[in-house]
Amino acid sequence: MHNYSKDERVVMTLDAGGTNFVFSAMQANRPVVESFSLPSNADHLERSLHTLVEGFTRVKDQLPAAPQAISFAFPAPADYFNGIIVGPRNLPAYRDVALGPMLEDKFGLPTFINNDGDLFAYGEAAAGFLPYVNGLLERAGSPKRYKNLFGVTLGTGLGGGIVRDGELFIGDNSVAGEIWLMRHKHALDVNAEEGASIRAVRRVYAEKAGLRFDDAPEPREIYEIAEGRAPGYRAAAAEAFRRLGEIVGDVMAIATTILDGLVVIGGGISAAHKLFLPAAVAEMNASFTAPEGDRFPRLAQKVFNLEDPSELEVFLRGETKELEVPGSSRKVRFDGLQRTGVGISRLGTSEATAIGAYAFALSCLDK
Repeated sequence: MHNYSKDERVVMTLDAGGTNFVFSAMQANRPVVESFSLPSNADHLERSLHTLVEGFTRVKDQLPAAPQAISFAFPAPADYFNGIIVGPRNLPAYRDVALGPMLEDKFGLPTFINNDGDLFAYGEAAAGFLPYVNGLLERAGSPKRYKNLFGVTLGTGLGGGIVRDGELFIGDNSVAGEIWLMRHKHALDVNAEEGASIRAVRRVYAEKAGLRFDDAPEPREIYEIAEGRAPGYRAAAAEAFRRLGEIVGDVMAIATTILDGLVVIGGGISAAHKLFLPAAVAEMNASFTAPEGDRFPRLAQKVFNLEDPSELEVFLRGETKELEVPGSSRKVRFDGLQRTGVGISRLGTSEATAIGAYAFALSCLDK
């Protein structure tokens, strides 16, 4: 991917939530104005649209240079190609609203709207996890490099984003990477998000601790209980995160079967990665049973936990060797270990999403 860290072009950005709209602008992968928030007026379309115009106008007035575009994440469902917001649950006023064209008319700027999971993945591919891993491989003397990245966000919901060879893969209906709709491994009539989200961690903790769901603490406190730093049911807390790891690992294995790239995890729950990432990687490295009883790996690639120093060392080393070209004195270097790695956001979810919005806008302008 192109490196935009020294690009002088300015793009106005927005973090759109059901309660507040947070406005900012990016230049060279960094904010150039202090962000500020305005009420989203989620249930009143006219007031909400006025808020958007007011916010971007305030940003524009503070910029060091004229903006080249507007780019931001907005909740789905939406037709992101055409900038049409179809009907997000947390912004009920938006029903078939041509938001992108409206902002283009108001500001005379190209306007790009995407899903937050997509932009998170794109930001990590542009300036986060993907260049981080490739840099480690280069310094280790490995010939291996990665060009594809699958992004997973764990929080209120389960989100996904796909970057293939430097391009954000959106899909024909703007719904690529909707992994929240995969099946739950242990409940095939339930979607995976119910096993890989904030409410999933609380639900399993409540079940194992003998509590009502409403009495279960938030994942941050459950993490402290699992670590022995807060009172509570420690075994139940550990199992809540292990179960989440198993479910999200199953989802990532299915995605990796198709995508064959690195996997990066973000979102609020990612802070507890040491409690769930080993289970997720173990699930990806699990096996299937053939009719004759033989077992074989569920993935063609070996999966490594890149947050574990010992696994990272093996991942970076690979199995590099020199091969003689038949009929020639020439030799070629070859890494025979088919592998991928899973790790945690190097930028933080919010920063990755902002950089993703910035990079996506500039990549589209450059085309």
